[in-house]
Amino acid sequence: MTTKQLCLLGLLFFLISYLFFSKVLPDFQLPIDFAHWFNLIGACLLLSFNDVFPKNRFNFVASIVTAFGVIAHIGLCTIDFIMWSFGNNEVDKEVLSSQITNTPSVFYPFVVIGPSLLFVGLAIHAFSFIKTCTVSSLMVILSAPAIGFSFFVLKNGVYMLFSCVIFVLGLGLLLCRKDIRSS
Repeated sequence: MTTKQLCLLGLLFFLISYLFFSKVLPDFQLPIDFAHWFNLIGACLLLSFNDVFPKNRFNFVASIVTAFGVIAHIGLCTIDFIMWSFGNNEVDKEVLSSQITNTPSVFYPFVVIGPSLLFVGLAIHAFSFIKTCTVSSLMVILSAPAIGFSFFVLKNGVYMLFSCVIFVLGLGLLLCRKDIRSS
């Protein structure tokens, strides 16, 4: 499998996870937490974007930020797997949630700030194409914060999914930009 194919597979898995998160797909999360497995695998595969985008100082920073974002996604998915394992036991879920919230060394890097770094890193990568692929770049750059805004502020799954679709489509277009020009 080529790096480009890994990127596309990562985008697909990531998008599927957001279909689950937004509640667009039916909730058949037993016996496996499909949403977080798709998100975890998708995020790890999105690390491949570090290899397909140009190599320069700007993208070096983007690669580091993206890598930290993937690491944070792994941590967040781990937390969510544990939370999912409680099933309908809301009391224990609340105890764990309270513990995580009251532990800044876990809460900020793995829940609040860290996972956003994946979107920020990929948006920084996209910014290097702003002159040559303006629309695709802007799709990624503008939808990255929209995903977080829709989740944390609006708490709107449909808007979050829509933002993720734009994000994934923008990255997909940037990934296939040479194919588009030659067609």
